[in-house]
Amino acid sequence: MSPIIDIHHVRFSVADLAKQRQFLEDFGMKVNEEDGVLYARGTDASPYIYIAEQGEPAFLGLAFAASSLQDLTEIAAIDGAVIENSSLPGGGKIVHLTDPDGLSVDVVFGITESDTLPVPSRLPLNTGSTQGRQNERVILQDASVVIKRLGHCVINVTDFRTSEAWYKERFGLLTSDEIQLDDNGTVLGAFMRCNRGEKFVDHHTLFLVHAGKLEFNHAAFEIADWDMLMRGHDLLTNRGYEARWGIGKHVLGSQVFDYWKDPAGFTLEHFTDGDLFNESWGSHKAPLEQLLKVQWGPDGAP
Repeated sequence: MSPIIDIHHVRFSVADLAKQRQFLEDFGMKVNEEDGVLYARGTDASPYIYIAEQGEPAFLGLAFAASSLQDLTEIAAIDGAVIENSSLPGGGKIVHLTDPDGLSVDVVFGITESDTLPVPSRLPLNTGSTQGRQNERVILQDASVVIKRLGHCVINVTDFRTSEAWYKERFGLLTSDEIQLDDNGTVLGAFMRCNRGEKFVDHHTLFLVHAGKLEFNHAAFEIADWDMLMRGHDLLTNRGYEARWGIGKHVLGSQVFDYWKDPAGFTLEHFTDGDLFNESWGSHKAPLEQLLKVQWGPDGAP
């Protein structure tokens, strides 16, 4: 079992907080500013899933949520790290770690949850074989917050095997799909998920890519449903933001995806309808073609 339950938040510095706040709100989050720092959340109870401070554009790190105080203690002990009281919204405990590339990786526990926000909903879908909506029209709700949660983060790393070992030792991650570059076993990286035993979790919480250097690739946020993803695409297009990739449907993970560039130049993804697996699904290998291929939509990664 993993000592973490999920990814918790990502942190950035950006040159223009006002522009970033407007983008995050247009992207579908609720944003608060405290002492010159932006804290953005979704409809789930976490008070923040995205943090941005003023500065030169940079990816500052990510955080995972520990399953228990005991798990947090055991994670901290691996590196001799100190458990501190968190000064972030909701308080709780926090441990600061540093991965093999020098990236800040925090682990949090005991954050006081906020009230959940209303979730946009719609009537059942009608398909060729199932008609769950009869004598009713689909009228989509207007909603400013359509993101549910942070789903995963993708990081380019200097050496995949070194980083893989570090993250797996501390967080008990399972490989879902390891990407093979050739028949000789050369590996590009791997999609990794939390191990919650019989409980079903996202196909990946973290994807590490062997790139010869540390670099932020993208962070993905689960959106309420397919209709809200499409409405978000239209809104972001009409407000002049730069589309990166999508709309399409991945092969590995099956998510319907839509990638956008924020004002600071970072890529953030909307996704919905992703695969869920538990421990029994095991680990698999996949060729590079399945990483870049789509089941429908534009081919090729951004």
